[in-house]
Amino acid sequence: MSAGQQGVCILGIFVADLAFMGDRMPKIGETIAGSGFKMGPGGKGSNQSVAAARAGAKVTFISKIGRDTFGDVAQKTWSAEGINAQVGISDQDPTGVAFIYVNDKTGENAIIVYPGAAGTLSPADVDAHAASIRGAKVFVTQLEQPVAAAQRGLEIARAAGVTTIFNPAPAERFPDAFYPLCDYIAPNESEAAAIVGFQLDSMEAARRAGDAILAKGAKNALITLGERGALLHSKSGSVHVPAVSAGSVIDTAGAGDAFVGGFAAAIANAVAPAEAVRFGCTVAGISVTRRGTAPAMPSRAEIDALLAKVA
Repeated sequence: MSAGQQGVCILGIFVADLAFMGDRMPKIGETIAGSGFKMGPGGKGSNQSVAAARAGAKVTFISKIGRDTFGDVAQKTWSAEGINAQVGISDQDPTGVAFIYVNDKTGENAIIVYPGAAGTLSPADVDAHAASIRGAKVFVTQLEQPVAAAQRGLEIARAAGVTTIFNPAPAERFPDAFYPLCDYIAPNESEAAAIVGFQLDSMEAARRAGDAILAKGAKNALITLGERGALLHSKSGSVHVPAVSAGSVIDTAGAGDAFVGGFAAAIANAVAPAEAVRFGCTVAGISVTRRGTAPAMPSRAEIDALLAKVA
């Protein structure tokens, strides 16, 4: 890592989140009445960028959108958050969109994502922004954009000594070549289960999953476990960080993005890894007490206040 590297660079997608509230999902061929609706900015990469920016990091976001109304929402979102958006604009493909069902009693969610223009991101597109990746302290990517683009971003970051965080979400297949490129692989428990082939129904199972991920070449497995918190697992040790509660849970959509963005911001600010996990858990703990994904991300002042309270 060079002295000039700073902040967080994130490769991912933006989607317009169309969130429908109801007491259950409709069956095929059925129409049911909903209890609420909200439209807002979303997409894992964009959400993580907002979380990291609000947590105090300098953030660059690499993506692609369409020339349309949802694309305008994206540009306004990044401008308002002070995010350096290095984003291509397509005249052929629309901006991405997500259907989100939120249970109005439990806050649990189910999501369908269409990446739109960001689904055409290629390794060449990533190469065009290589200087931004090399100039960051931390690089983050996921699997909502094409796998080849994510891999190219990780390769550029690794060659430049940038700390790499790979969030393998959604749970798509990816090449084993990813593992040695990752300082941190950060799946949730279902994504980790898809990788290792067994359920993470106990902390012992979560640690076994961590061992399996390390065996593939990653430096650290960082597994989020919902209300059980998160596990930071490496060859030198295994740390379970409990979840941080900020009140009643009303919407878990975006909680993983809150965690990853918060963790990345803390690592970019030279916070020790275990403390960075606690910081990420705090960001996620606040986000689930609010509706929406990006709009639910807390400010640095809110994060610091809760951290001080639970210390």
